[in-house]
Amino acid sequence: MPDMRVSICGVEFKNPVIAASGTFGYGMEYNEFYPISKLGGVSCKGTTLYERSGNPAPRIVETPSGIINSVGLQNPGVDSFLSIYLPWLKKQNTVVIANIAGNSVEEYCEMAERLKDSKVDMIELNISCPNVKHGGVNFGTSCDSVAEVTSQVKKRSDKPLMVKLTPNVTSIGDIARAAEDAGADALSLINTLTGMRIDIKTRRPILKNNTGGLSGPAVFPIAVRMVRE
Repeated sequence: MPDMRVSICGVEFKNPVIAASGTFGYGMEYNEFYPISKLGGVSCKGTTLYERSGNPAPRIVETPSGIINSVGLQNPGVDSFLSIYLPWLKKQNTVVIANIAGNSVEEYCEMAERLKDSKVDMIELNISCPNVKHGGVNFGTSCDSVAEVTSQVKKRSDKPLMVKLTPNVTSIGDIARAAEDAGADALSLINTLTGMRIDIKTRRPILKNNTGGLSGPAVFPIAVRMVRE
């Protein structure tokens, strides 16, 4: 069998296949369909300081070659992640990446503090979620705000820090450079594109939140182009 190991920020992955943060949850939900232990790593569902119930339904709709979701960062909070999900994930012999999201720089920093002594292998800074009204993508569209939150989180933890970028910007290259200059160890491209589907019978958006994040095969060529940029 070929050696598939890769190293990112000094963290060794047994193969380059990483489950992206999002509807994959914390891996438990999918383990019976595909063993998590076979993956190189798992980037966990976006986790906030406190539990979030997410957006009201309907919050997922199919589109040609993709899905639009408006889940809204539903999650049990960082304490539950540390006490319930992280111990299980560490037993799967795979790299664990904690994806953290906040409404303020202070919340991001407190999350980093909570995680710095944990068995998490890396931290992924989610400054690009398009499905929440506060925080999320608001941090990811300005070079100044990206630099501030990245530098402040970097001061709070010595875990390798990856910054997840939003595609909903004019120049993703400038945003990427701002994150790198502020201390990011790696970049994650891309989060979902903002999209909408209309119910032709009601002439209204299908999603309760009106818009959501488009993912799936349709997004891949855009992601490749943005990586090149």
